[in-house]
Amino acid sequence: MEETISQRLDLTAFSEKMQEVRRQVATVVAGQDEAVTLLLTAIIADGHVLLEGVPGVAKTLLARMMAKLIDARFSRLQFTPDLMPSDVLGTSVFNMKEAEFEFHKGPVFADLVLVDEINRAPAKTQAALFEVMEERQATVDGTTYSLGKLFNVFATQNPVEQEGTYKLPEAQLDRFMMKVVMGYPSEEEEMLILKRHHENTRLVKLEELKPVVNLDELLLYRSLLGKMVVEESLMQYMVQVVRLTRNTKAVYLGASPRAAVALLNASKAHALLEGRDFVTPEDIKRVAPAVLRHRLILSAEAEMEGYSAPRIVETLIDQVEVPK
Repeated sequence: MEETISQRLDLTAFSEKMQEVRRQVATVVAGQDEAVTLLLTAIIADGHVLLEGVPGVAKTLLARMMAKLIDARFSRLQFTPDLMPSDVLGTSVFNMKEAEFEFHKGPVFADLVLVDEINRAPAKTQAALFEVMEERQATVDGTTYSLGKLFNVFATQNPVEQEGTYKLPEAQLDRFMMKVVMGYPSEEEEMLILKRHHENTRLVKLEELKPVVNLDELLLYRSLLGKMVVEESLMQYMVQVVRLTRNTKAVYLGASPRAAVALLNASKAHALLEGRDFVTPEDIKRVAPAVLRHRLILSAEAEMEGYSAPRIVETLIDQVEVPK
């Protein structure tokens, strides 16, 4: 009993640090509290995130701030139609002095990698990135290079402008734990943005930000995910939600077993973020839309009737009885 109480106190301390991360982000990025919470959940759960939003909603700024506040090495990749796999992974360069090839690591060798407009690069370059995301290692010229213990990819895509883009196949979309949609701020939040700009207090210089939590702490708490308490009834609840996506006429292709695992891990990470060592139905409901929305292919009839994947996910969740 004493050990459990001690662990919960530790989780509370961690939760307070995560709350401080959210507070500091909110002083610069207005109106994206839900996105910040889901991004932190994905980092704790060791999952990658697909960030969707129109230009100008602070996707890049949010990722840079997040990396700074968790003391993570940050790199940014701008995907373009002429980008090659070597531009992502790195390349071997001949060293004249040593008379041998040296591998120069590419930008993917970082703790938090922001990939801007992932759907603008050709399939070969996308495949190189997805291999690294899945295997957490890169093989170049027959040599395998491991990535760091903390490796998360935030990939952005513009939901409106599709000219010159390459649609991500479903198998690659499934590699992302979550799809987080960053919408427009409310009228009050947009007024706050203008006031900050006008008063010249809009941004804290990123180089002046101090980490709130370091990598060792983050990895320590990530290791506690395996010790989280998840009642069997809650696991059954997750299974029913995922299986329901495969048995509804509105969905042509439902969520995979990988989605169920992602839902479990994300729920545990969200509970940890809130300072608890046990999962509740609220944790599952909070993360389920982000975990499932990009994994569903709607039927032609559903699309014609104006349904969307997020709406269907929310409807399906409401159909499953919540465990007592």
